[in-house]
Amino acid sequence: MFTYINKNKINNLPKTPGVYCFTEKTGNRSPHILYIGKAVNIQNRAKDHFLQPTYHDNLFINKVDKIGYLETNSEIEALILEASLIKKYRPRFNIMWRDDKNYFYVAVAQNDQKIPYIFITHRPSYIQTRANTLYIGPFVEGTALKKTLRFLRRIFPYYTSRKHPKVKCTYCHLGLCPGINPNLADYKKNIKNLILILRGKKGAVLQPLREEMKQFSKKENFEMAAKIRDRINSLEKIMLHCHVIENKSYSPTIPDIAKKLQSLIGSPKPVKRIEAYDVSNIQGKYATGSMVVFINGVPEKKQYKKFKIKIEKKPNDIAMLKEVLERRFSHKDWRYPEAMLIDGGKAQFNLALRIKKNKNIKILSIAKGKGEIFVENKKGPIAIKSLPREIQNLILRLNNEAHRFAIGYHKKLRREAILKK
Repeated sequence: MFTYINKNKINNLPKTPGVYCFTEKTGNRSPHILYIGKAVNIQNRAKDHFLQPTYHDNLFINKVDKIGYLETNSEIEALILEASLIKKYRPRFNIMWRDDKNYFYVAVAQNDQKIPYIFITHRPSYIQTRANTLYIGPFVEGTALKKTLRFLRRIFPYYTSRKHPKVKCTYCHLGLCPGINPNLADYKKNIKNLILILRGKKGAVLQPLREEMKQFSKKENFEMAAKIRDRINSLEKIMLHCHVIENKSYSPTIPDIAKKLQSLIGSPKPVKRIEAYDVSNIQGKYATGSMVVFINGVPEKKQYKKFKIKIEKKPNDIAMLKEVLERRFSHKDWRYPEAMLIDGGKAQFNLALRIKKNKNIKILSIAKGKGEIFVENKKGPIAIKSLPREIQNLILRLNNEAHRFAIGYHKKLRREAILKK
């Protein structure tokens, strides 16, 4: 299925969307697949693994002999094809393969009236215990899957919960939900088509729709024919042109940034992995903490962690940060970074120094309101604007990403609490 080239000819890879794989030497046997991934640009993404390897890349990148690739017409097709190939080949070094709960599955369940509804889950084993439930996957990237479903829902509206309210919901008004009393035959047909799309069988959806459009035209039911034509055009447009995959590309300045940061903080080696932390709450309520990870200046979102803070609901950012850091260091299986960036001033900085104890991690703390950072083993704060531009940008990106991730989880908890009330 894959077309293979020697890794030394990586520049011969296509610059199109698709799926790629890395294989190792196996003598005369078929290539042994080590890893499978998807890409907006196959050549650029394959190069990333060699030019800016992540912690996981380093586990296998020296074993790679050949690179295989499969071109697709779009990013969505690449996402779907990646899921089916991971399920088929079970590559050894695909991140967290042995822990299914860390992959994403589209679940198609039924309520008591046998009306289908759809949701995303990490736990297929849980779904298997429920009658008449189908799951599709595994999908590696949750964000790309959510974007894909959001686009497809415009064409095939669906329920996301077992029971619909007795009045129209927000999604009904947006045309994304079947509504209160849908035509069940049409609705189930939509769900069937959605399942086929997610299994990579776009042709099995489009061909019957084209035949149906022709039949309505023959019967001079031009209104229905036009509706089906518009649906076909919309589906083809979404499948071909919607962007769902994060487009990573190699930056030749990454090694320079790592060395400059190493010099700034006095690290014994170039700073490749950095973790950034923030907390979010409203007067102590719905308090959350975040840990984001950048490797070689690139967000490694699969390693992000969020914390639902457990201390008494009082507005105490220092105590909340303390809980987050202590919980982080309790996970000795999480790889330690070369540096940690804390959101806050001198108090947060000193707290992080105490908690990390004698671990070989350099602590930085950013007081963005004052435009300064504290750096371990440096006297007094340093003005951010005095730093090299690349370091400024990296620190601010880290801080902003940690803030975004913390506040996103905080808003989710608050929204869930409001809905319960």
